[in-house]
Amino acid sequence: MDLELRHLRALVAVVDEGSFTEAGVALAISQASVSRAISALERAVGAPVLRRTTRDLSLTATGARIIGHARRVLEEAAAITRVAAETPSELRVGYAWAALGRHTITAQQLWAASHPGSELRFVQSSTPTAGLAEGVAEVAVLRRPLTDERFTTVLVGVEPRYAAVASADPLARRRSLTLNDFIGRTVAVDPLTGTTTPDLWPADAGPAATRTVHGIEDWLTLIAAGQAIGLSPEATARQHPRPGIVYRPVRDAQPVAVWLAWWRDSAPARSAALVQLICHLYGAPAK
Repeated sequence: MDLELRHLRALVAVVDEGSFTEAGVALAISQASVSRAISALERAVGAPVLRRTTRDLSLTATGARIIGHARRVLEEAAAITRVAAETPSELRVGYAWAALGRHTITAQQLWAASHPGSELRFVQSSTPTAGLAEGVAEVAVLRRPLTDERFTTVLVGVEPRYAAVASADPLARRRSLTLNDFIGRTVAVDPLTGTTTPDLWPADAGPAATRTVHGIEDWLTLIAAGQAIGLSPEATARQHPRPGIVYRPVRDAQPVAVWLAWWRDSAPARSAALVQLICHLYGAPAK
């Protein structure tokens, strides 16, 4: 018997819900249908996947090995369904921390005005490709160099850097800061998608320590608590105001480059028009 998605859905539902009955409720099918799907799965893989007793329901060794694969297969199947359901009128633009900052709404309005029936939809994805590799987006806004040759990148602008500090921090009383103000402080850094790296400072004059964060919400929470300070492009300051945090420009920090990226062998329709629009908003030469 061939393996089917319904078999994997039943396994994941039983594990997540804790019983065949609750799995049936979650899947909107009968308990007997769940049981049949699990039995079919066990025949397909040639081994039991669940250990059933009157008091307990748990994964067997085989079940434990395949449950992660089952979840990933179901996620990919869902992604395929989403792609098939999407309309060509929507251009999904991924970003990791901030879309286009103060230009985001203007870009959407100008795009809709010049391309009737079409819209820019910004989607957040905290990955190095801002959702491109994961199929979440067709175009990505990136603020870190992307060396993966599968993708085309186009420089569309630059942004100044801003410090983010707790409102109770003495630095919050300053109108602007310099990189020297970070010396001896703890700086929040996201090594996966952030733009703050040690090479912004001389080797002998930098932060005392760094705190690793995972994404914008983790970063904001740490800074608001006064446990670290941050350094990020202007777009972050514009798109993520937060009570308890103030943003201040850092006068001598190197600006952050902003790129658009897409799959090299599958450029989205109107990608050239999008590049031209965003270059215009940033005041960069049109490509």
